[in-house]
Amino acid sequence: MHYNPAEIEKKWQSYWDENRSFEPDDSFDKEKKYILSMFPFPSGRLHMGHVRNYTIGDSFARYYRQQGMNVLHPIGWDSFGMPAENAAIKNGVHPKKWTYENIDYMRKELSSLGLSFSKEREFATSDELYTKFEQAFVIDLFEKGLMYRKKAYLNWCPHDLTVLANEQVVDGCCWRCDTPIVKKEMNQYYLKISDYSDELIEDLKVLEKGWPKQVLTMQENWIGRSNGLEFTLQLAEHDRKMLRDKFEGFDVYTTRPDTIYGVTYTALAPEHELVTFMIENGMLDIKVAAEIEAMKNASSIDRQKHKHGVALGIEVIHPLTQKPIPVWVANFVLMDYGSGAVMAVPAHDDRDFEFATKYELPIIPVIASEAGGIVEGAAMTEPGMLFNSGEFSEMNSAEAKAAIIDHFEKEKLGKKVTNYRLKDWGISRQRYWGAPIPLIHCESCGIVPEKKENLPVTLPEDAEITGEGNPLEHHPTWKYCKCPKCGGDAERETDTMDTFIQSSWYFLRYTASPKIQQEKPFDKEELAYWMNVDHYIGGIEHAILHLLYSRFFTKALRDIGYIDTDEPFERLLTQGMVLKDGAKMSKSKGNTVDPDALIEKYGADTARLFILFAAPPTQELEWNDSAVEGAYRFLKRFSERSENARTTSSLPEIDHASLSKEEKAARKKVYEALQRSHEVFSERYTFNTMIAGVMEAMNALNDQKNEDVWTEGYWVLCAVLEPIVPHLAWEISTKLFERRNLVPNAVKEEVFTVDSVTLGVAVNGKRRAEIEVGVNDDKSVIIAQAKEVLAKWLEGKEIVKEIVVPNKLVNIVVKG
Repeated sequence: MHYNPAEIEKKWQSYWDENRSFEPDDSFDKEKKYILSMFPFPSGRLHMGHVRNYTIGDSFARYYRQQGMNVLHPIGWDSFGMPAENAAIKNGVHPKKWTYENIDYMRKELSSLGLSFSKEREFATSDELYTKFEQAFVIDLFEKGLMYRKKAYLNWCPHDLTVLANEQVVDGCCWRCDTPIVKKEMNQYYLKISDYSDELIEDLKVLEKGWPKQVLTMQENWIGRSNGLEFTLQLAEHDRKMLRDKFEGFDVYTTRPDTIYGVTYTALAPEHELVTFMIENGMLDIKVAAEIEAMKNASSIDRQKHKHGVALGIEVIHPLTQKPIPVWVANFVLMDYGSGAVMAVPAHDDRDFEFATKYELPIIPVIASEAGGIVEGAAMTEPGMLFNSGEFSEMNSAEAKAAIIDHFEKEKLGKKVTNYRLKDWGISRQRYWGAPIPLIHCESCGIVPEKKENLPVTLPEDAEITGEGNPLEHHPTWKYCKCPKCGGDAERETDTMDTFIQSSWYFLRYTASPKIQQEKPFDKEELAYWMNVDHYIGGIEHAILHLLYSRFFTKALRDIGYIDTDEPFERLLTQGMVLKDGAKMSKSKGNTVDPDALIEKYGADTARLFILFAAPPTQELEWNDSAVEGAYRFLKRFSERSENARTTSSLPEIDHASLSKEEKAARKKVYEALQRSHEVFSERYTFNTMIAGVMEAMNALNDQKNEDVWTEGYWVLCAVLEPIVPHLAWEISTKLFERRNLVPNAVKEEVFTVDSVTLGVAVNGKRRAEIEVGVNDDKSVIIAQAKEVLAKWLEGKEIVKEIVVPNKLVNIVVKG
């Protein structure tokens, strides 16, 4: 059969579209599989990372359809976001037009790969219907107290001119544009993800069987549950009076109460309310106040890398020694962690040590190693034995922690507290191309939700997008409205939602069948059938942002009565990056590979085969042009040699015992490939080993000429390959077998029955040759056969011993 990928791929893609081949059944009678690859942002072009992601997911979907399951395998578009707004500014095109034109183009690209998506469930998160349902969720979250507004110092990206959540700050920079962020005081809406800290950690145990350990560890560390001591550092009496009795002191939290006798100073964040009070009331030198303001405006990177501080000239009292401790402002102390104040123990904390060394502050060791030694010229951060610690001296760190917390609680000085690194999720963004927050500001009624019957609150299409400020804030009419509660003049909220809101529930929306999509976001009966997602495929870079937010949002929707699901994703496969010349593909490096050009030259099946064969899916994949050529050549051979099989509507009946050695070997290789396929999809995900098994089977088939064996081989191997190279598999399966082979195929155990085994033969332990013996041959027959092939090495020698190691080796021991 002549292999023409362009012809057969177009043919089968048209067939699949016309016959709705990949729409899931409405019936809930069959076992289901929900296969989902993380949906793309419609940037305009697919890249090879997309090809890898969607080919992996598609292979799962096609395999489980073959097994007779009801498969939901949807696609959509994560279509709100800053890139569309930046494109509008750069190219003078409206974000909506740019977005939906890109979707149209990328949809065709995905189709050209032969991906078996449900097209009737496709949507974009910027669709007004999606926004309508999402805004209803937000109103319910607000009314149930899971969403609130407050003023705080926020992560501000000076490039994108928008606020970022903590999780969107990577090494002190904007997760999208790498610009160092600064702190800016603004009003912000928050979702109470911190209320779910314990549940988010505890439910990681449920995911241990299906999620990579690395992702579970990353989430656990990000949530950051820790047990420690919280107590108040009381201001010295004269300083309390100087501060007009506005402050008794301030709270600090420590996970190392065993170091408390080593506290030599305390440090406040530049944004701390006590510091603000002193600045506003002229209690600080103008130069000191200016330094503090500069700290506030510095990027997080600078605040953590370059330690800087100023003394406030006030003191607090050590709760155990009653000695005065100086209070500093330090740039490394952040308001969004703990109380914005820390007790500093320079002898036992690297950061505190660096600061104390710079400003010549006292350094008092209170913990020695178990052997009794102390560290000179650096902080000793490991636990050890306490000294210079009053009644707690000579305790080890673990004993001292418990004893000191107990002492604080008995004396009502402080209490044991569980703290979390995870802070509430700030969702306000100062940009146009996002879902409007459906709240209204009324002077009489305060913040009031829009009436649900008025949803969706949509974006004005005539907004002027200049890149300076929030276009909705500056629109001449859009924000002005009537209060839903009192009917008076009011203003809409001009902030839009963080786009991670949209990606935190899209997987639930896919479960909605076309019959209910217009009326409600999803249906509880359909959710009960389809959820959880059985296989979720995407990059490791989403371990914190998307995956943590999705877990939280699922639990929040459960708690406001929309769903009954606790965790959305049963199994998670994190794909490795596609590299070229040792680096991640990017336009700036000039090392990209265009999927369209690849498909045009070799066909989609070649692209799919290479991407799954080149490396296991969880590992990085190095691009290799010659390996792409090799994948194409294999498919060409597979196509041409299908002529060795005959047409049939059923699997040939073969008497295995009557076959030649080569025929038996070929059958065994065929069924080994089938067996490996089942293992790969159920547990290993190593598609490369499965494809290698098919190639080995093809080589074995080439060594024999039995038409029945060839026919059986193609019956099985076409089914094995169909999830990987669907166009060619459907073409051959249709011509030869009426596609009756694309069903669950059982492994025939008879092919693994062994008639003979190959043994190594050796003289005095040195391997000289091999023999093939029957599995039932007794020792004398085996020895005789071995002596025959070893004759020249045994000539003139006295045989001392004859050893047979079953199924492995014959060793003849001689002397002379």
